[in-house]
Amino acid sequence: MGDSRRNSPTPPAFLSRLLAGRATTVLDRLPSAPGFWRSPVRGVRFTAVLGVVLLAGITVLFVTGLLSYAAYNPDLHPVNDKTPDKGLLGFYLFAWPTGPHWLYRLTQGLHVTLGITLVPVLLAKLWSVVPKLFTLPPVRSVGHALERISLLLLVGGALFEFVTGLLNIQLEYLFPGSFYPLHFYGAWVFFAAFLAHAALRVPQSVRVLRSGGLSESVAGDPLESPAPSPPTLSRRGALTTVGAGSLLLLITSAGRSFDGPLRRLAVLTPHGAAEPGPGPNGFQINKTAAAAGITQAETGEGWWLTVKGPAGEFRFTRPQLLAMDQYSAALPIACVEGWSTSDQWWRGVRLRDLAALAGYPAGAPGLLVESVQRKGPFRRVALRDNQVRDARSLLALSVNGEELTLDHGYPARVIVPAAPGVLNTKWVSRLTFGAL
Repeated sequence: MGDSRRNSPTPPAFLSRLLAGRATTVLDRLPSAPGFWRSPVRGVRFTAVLGVVLLAGITVLFVTGLLSYAAYNPDLHPVNDKTPDKGLLGFYLFAWPTGPHWLYRLTQGLHVTLGITLVPVLLAKLWSVVPKLFTLPPVRSVGHALERISLLLLVGGALFEFVTGLLNIQLEYLFPGSFYPLHFYGAWVFFAAFLAHAALRVPQSVRVLRSGGLSESVAGDPLESPAPSPPTLSRRGALTTVGAGSLLLLITSAGRSFDGPLRRLAVLTPHGAAEPGPGPNGFQINKTAAAAGITQAETGEGWWLTVKGPAGEFRFTRPQLLAMDQYSAALPIACVEGWSTSDQWWRGVRLRDLAALAGYPAGAPGLLVESVQRKGPFRRVALRDNQVRDARSLLALSVNGEELTLDHGYPARVIVPAAPGVLNTKWVSRLTFGAL
């Protein structure tokens, strides 16, 4: 009889096959395996639709974000500039206009509301391309390495900008440092990567969308699973779900830009559903006097306004200001967090009248406004000459026929058309004309 052991694999060979089989099984379960991602929804057409929506939406976000930054007039005076090292990134800055008076309300409301609404689209887009993050080998060439780096900046930048923006809307400052420079510099990094990605992918996306229907397969589709699971939702249904999520966020956030019943629908924003109270002063407040550290002693009978200019320095009590010519203007309050009020009727002394009294010359650089507030940024702000000269710019003493409440800036506050809310300084103590 022959030795049957001669026809059997040696122990080392058998172990090698066993280990190889187990290794294959393990590799098939890793995210880098083609069969790991099995959703039948993924595909280049599904991703292309989301990409086109983001292309339009993020472009609007970037432009309105730059306009928001320009509205602060950061090149006017260091007190307005929260990004002093911006260099060439501030190339586009211009003198922010005072008209139309609802300009900042529109641009910033659009910026914030659109940013919230695009969250489901962004998350769906990232989900649709997540298999490509695990593709092996991670780098195939120098060009591929550069593309991967740009994608890292794109994805990281998108998440950073959306997260910091959403946290700022919710008044949650969990990130280190100031929101302003973080969001500003992050926007430029993200948008540079976004433009590079769009230049590479938009032509391909257009060709893919023109080549067939959403449910049709594309030859060599790198996102389509080779072994998809049974479908529970079509691609069209998935897009409808994403759209419904965006619509829900729109409904529950956009109302904070309006007064009345619509504001009560804005349950996802801190300046949304909460009603500020009844009466002529019953419109939205960003920061209460208590939160700003303002006390009755600082704003009571001992308060006066100091006005300084080329003609000298003057002091006025509130009764003396009330004895001056009073003017009215219907202006909204609009804040960087995206909330705003409808037009309120403000009444007080025109800034240009106070400027004339201080000897403020035509074409002078502007006005420095200081508050008794001691906590938080923007205790001092600078206004441009066009803002000082506008007949609607007031040192307001009353609103809607009633004297200001302490929360709305009593005894006096600045109100300027089309300016961000932080430039409409409350609890004003000093006005310095022409010293910028």
